[in-house]
Amino acid sequence: MRRRVGQRAVIAGALVSASVLFAGCGPAPWTADQPDPTPSASVSVAPPVPNDLSSGSTERELTAGAVSAQVDYWSTLSMDRWSAGAIKPISISLVTTVTPDDGQKVYLQKASMIVTPANADETFAPIEAQVDASSVAPGYLVLKPYSYSQTFNVGPVDETATYVTVQFSYDFLVQTTPTSKEYAKQTATDTLTVAIAQHADAE
Repeated sequence: MRRRVGQRAVIAGALVSASVLFAGCGPAPWTADQPDPTPSASVSVAPPVPNDLSSGSTERELTAGAVSAQVDYWSTLSMDRWSAGAIKPISISLVTTVTPDDGQKVYLQKASMIVTPANADETFAPIEAQVDASSVAPGYLVLKPYSYSQTFNVGPVDETATYVTVQFSYDFLVQTTPTSKEYAKQTATDTLTVAIAQHADAE
């Protein structure tokens, strides 16, 4: 009887020791101090700025009543030099046709340009309009093959601007008949978006 009691005591002691060992188990030391994983922050990338003069020039077809105008735009300043502080020229060449063509002439009374700088977050106040008003009456003859050419300058803009919106307006006078001194006024508008060059030293 004593022998059996002793065996039971040994078994019970072994069970107690095993329970103590299991109770001491916890997180592995190489994971105990690790922070909870958090999702990586998403990085927003600004979309590229559209540039109607990315190739150096562009051509537009405008319609104002009976008048159709073909306008070519270009800049003699390369796009990588269209910085915020630079004087940025835009040249235009314009010629018109009229439908129906009964022999009446088309004159350009006035051409104007308004520039509005902006970036992805803010639109700045427009720069004062530049206007080329005809110095002769009734205007500059622009009926094909006669054309109108002019260069406007986009002045310095806010340093944080990434593009400019350039709005052009053309006021035409069309003879009501080939011999008439009465005219109908037609206005055509056009808009260009041009990127402002961003340089590392400006950031």
